[in-house]
Amino acid sequence: MKFTLKDYQADAADDVLQSLVRAKQLFDVEGTESSVSLSATTGAGKTVIAAAVIEALFYGSEEFDADPGAVVIWFSDDPNLNDQTRFRLMEASEKFAATDLVTIEPPFAKPRLDPGKVYFLNTGKLTRTSLLTRGHEEGEGADEAFPTMTAAARPDLQGWTIWETIANTIDEDDLTLYLILDEAHRGFNMRTSRDKPTIVRKLVNGHDGYPPIPIVWGISATIDRFKEAMREAEAERTRRVLPPVEVDGFRVQESGLVKDTLVLDIPAEAGNFDTVLVRRAAKKLRDSSTRWERYAKSQGMRDPVRPLLILQAPNTPDTDQLGLALDEIFQEFPELGSESVRHVFGEHTVQTFGGWEVEWIEPQRVEESDQVRVLVAKDAISTGWDCPRAEVMVSFRPARDHTHITQLLGRMVRNPLARRVPGDEKLNSVDCILPFFDRTTAGNVVKFLTGQADGVPDPSSRKTIVEEVLLEPNAALGEEVWEAWDALPTMTIPKRGAAPVKRLVALALALSSDGVRPGALAEVHEELHSVLDGLRVRHEKQVKKAVAEVWNVRIQSISGQLGGDGLTYNDIVEKADDRAIRAGFSDAKKVFGADVAQSYVDHLAGDDDDSLREAYVMTAALATAKDVRIKVDREADEIAERWFAEHRVAIKGLTDDRQQDYDDIKALATEPQRAELRRPRTRIEDAFEIDGSGQLAPAPVMDRHLMADSDGCIPLGALNTWERDVVTIELSRPDAVAWYRNPPRQSIDSLGVAYRDEVGNWRSMHPDFVFFHKVDGAVRPSIVDPHGHHLDDSLVKLQALVRFAERFGDEFHRIEAVSKIGNTMRVLDLQDADVREAVLDSTATPEALYASHAGVDYLV
Repeated sequence: MKFTLKDYQADAADDVLQSLVRAKQLFDVEGTESSVSLSATTGAGKTVIAAAVIEALFYGSEEFDADPGAVVIWFSDDPNLNDQTRFRLMEASEKFAATDLVTIEPPFAKPRLDPGKVYFLNTGKLTRTSLLTRGHEEGEGADEAFPTMTAAARPDLQGWTIWETIANTIDEDDLTLYLILDEAHRGFNMRTSRDKPTIVRKLVNGHDGYPPIPIVWGISATIDRFKEAMREAEAERTRRVLPPVEVDGFRVQESGLVKDTLVLDIPAEAGNFDTVLVRRAAKKLRDSSTRWERYAKSQGMRDPVRPLLILQAPNTPDTDQLGLALDEIFQEFPELGSESVRHVFGEHTVQTFGGWEVEWIEPQRVEESDQVRVLVAKDAISTGWDCPRAEVMVSFRPARDHTHITQLLGRMVRNPLARRVPGDEKLNSVDCILPFFDRTTAGNVVKFLTGQADGVPDPSSRKTIVEEVLLEPNAALGEEVWEAWDALPTMTIPKRGAAPVKRLVALALALSSDGVRPGALAEVHEELHSVLDGLRVRHEKQVKKAVAEVWNVRIQSISGQLGGDGLTYNDIVEKADDRAIRAGFSDAKKVFGADVAQSYVDHLAGDDDDSLREAYVMTAALATAKDVRIKVDREADEIAERWFAEHRVAIKGLTDDRQQDYDDIKALATEPQRAELRRPRTRIEDAFEIDGSGQLAPAPVMDRHLMADSDGCIPLGALNTWERDVVTIELSRPDAVAWYRNPPRQSIDSLGVAYRDEVGNWRSMHPDFVFFHKVDGAVRPSIVDPHGHHLDDSLVKLQALVRFAERFGDEFHRIEAVSKIGNTMRVLDLQDADVREAVLDSTATPEALYASHAGVDYLV
């Protein structure tokens, strides 16, 4: 893969591969068809996950052997979506050649599909009128037109129909056909008659004597229809349903791939405000353009992001209304030219909108065509393709079209840089302007967009804003507050595949390429070679035993006599050949990393080719010696931490994307590491809140927050009653000088506490508040975290905060956890060793802890 997968993407790819291995076994051994499903929120990178899976199927990976007979059909209902997917697979994997990714077009005269290739099909190619489904007997006048030509050679005919080609592929013993259904919820309408199955159902289940596809993999953000159809097939004993693979939306949001904030602009009262709001949209587009240009300049980026504004029309558009909208946009943003406007209507012709003649553009080309700044669309944009630079939308659809709006927003949630802009919530947001909604409907829209319509909180922690208030660093606060912020500790979350030596090599490569520490990789080799040389001598007996194990290949012979009662087992030892030695060395590459393992072989062998085999054996043996591995890992960690400390200032002077790389390298440790927070740049909060009756009302405000509006205040609409009580109490203390609402996600401006969840996975919790107090003339930070004691993970998170206090408590004035027991607010002082011991040793509920002698009343 060209891309480094996010942890959740790598986990999902492995889970899918395990299911596909099981699916192949079921078909090969039992002849049983099966299905696998992958569901992930929009923006999670489902195509990248699929690319990793297909690459492993074709070429193998560290954990999985290749399937030499693997054939993949990628199916969707949209050829444009297929084209975009084909491009993305090429972009994601360096192993896919253009000839490996085949768009099936007539004539396609092949008896069967070839292994190691992905074939793209769409619904239209499988209809009765498609040339791909018409055999040589159906070609009207074909025999007369081509009397001496074989059917396979005729330009308008198929030697084999596509259905026959697929059937022949399934019947071939040496091939395994995998069907990937993109947007898999489509084509499985549960109201469809069994007598008239959809094309997707025909493909999956077989029809008219054609066999079903052996292995079906459905991919969608909304996978329920596909899963229900597969359960139906399982109930009829025609297909086995394997466990679903579901990507955690919170992990996707934490990755930074998707935007954190949705800003809704809705009229405060009934009336015709569409031109006013379109003008506002144009201002937002211009402001976003300026911000991206400023950011690109500060980062040394050659090409800034060119944000896009989308005008979403109803299915029957009012062309005069769209023309007026374009007039307003260009009046507000006159720097745009006529080439800046395109449409993606189903009519692929020039469209007239008022006085504007607007040309059509292929949907999948919009993202790369950054001269297009205004796009007019109906439904085409919500069919699965994406445009990360789309940041502003005006929808002329009526208030009842919730689904259309959320589908469209799904196309706009990806961050254009595939990462957060650190600390800048404005550039991590998307604006949705709804002229034909009203504030009564707005509360329902907010709940719908944040997943709260059914009473379940949004797992992604994405914010939705009705009336935006832009916050910037509070000018009223002194620099000493910000210096106290700069010194705050935060924690990394260990990443998948963490290995100390690999981490050190990655750090060396980064420092060297950035010119921070030239020759760093050579230093790593020299230091680790010296360490390994010393360990060979110090652990001579253990190493000799390991060398012998590499040389010896143990085989067990089982024999028996015809008519005899038992079997005879004999152990045989053979000397390893080159292939066996290579297998042992591959284990060394996993332990030490390929770069260090190979460099140590070269170090041992020198220029003597005759000793090369012994060098491979010795390196493989050292990797199997437990004491050696432990000490090499320890040494690698010590070098990495020393270099991080030495070059801290230089790293902070690099661009955001380079600093992100160093953050990722730091997180490759096997245990959480201390990291540094960076200052927030902008934040967005809502001027309104949803009151007890479900209506929008102005949110109360508070001063002294690190991020504030022009009046020095922040709206409190995002805070619940407990949180507001805590802010009120803390700011009434005479020594309080500032406070900060900690974002609930892993980002550079959010204080994070690492912990393991109930199943052992590393997670991050984010205490709600950091307060700053003047203590003995100096500004000191305090963590105060109001947290519901009734939540399933409340004890695990409370214990995580206790361990954080044990490690970093000296750097804080107070670290306290607050909860409400009955009508009384209670607090646990986590700076108190006895309280910490009570929490860590407790088998009681968090509520009992707060109510016990460990807790006290929370007062000013």
